[in-house]
Amino acid sequence: MDNEMTLSFVAISENESLARMAVTSFIAQLDPTIDELSEFKTIVSEAVSNAIIHGYDEDGKGIVTVHAVRDGDVISVAVKDNGKGIFDVKKAMEPLFTSKAEMERSGMGFTIMESFADDLQVESEPNVGTVVTFSKKFYSVKMPQIS
Repeated sequence: MDNEMTLSFVAISENESLARMAVTSFIAQLDPTIDELSEFKTIVSEAVSNAIIHGYDEDGKGIVTVHAVRDGDVISVAVKDNGKGIFDVKKAMEPLFTSKAEMERSGMGFTIMESFADDLQVESEPNVGTVVTFSKKFYSVKMPQIS
């Protein structure tokens, strides 16, 4: 492990951008491409939004924790909530499945996260909470030195 950070915040929607910016700053040291940065920010946004919206029903009381680790050129992130949990993780990860149809949710969050991450794991226990863990290898683009 080369570096790590932990950020905890109240489960309100405005803190999703805080998590995204903190993780963006954390991975900046790897000199990611714009596409890598955009993809990683999307994964963080989806995981944090799920915790806030589905884990806590946006109650403004629960706490979401984002823990990131850099090991060489790989970043691993765990987004944890102690909310209501997922009753059927396999079903929840199916494209277009949503538990919030009344909110016009598309049910593509896990599908999007899987497409951008090298590895994605979801562990959940009803009425205990959920941990979404993902990792991505970064291929930095170094600018040539001008002599």
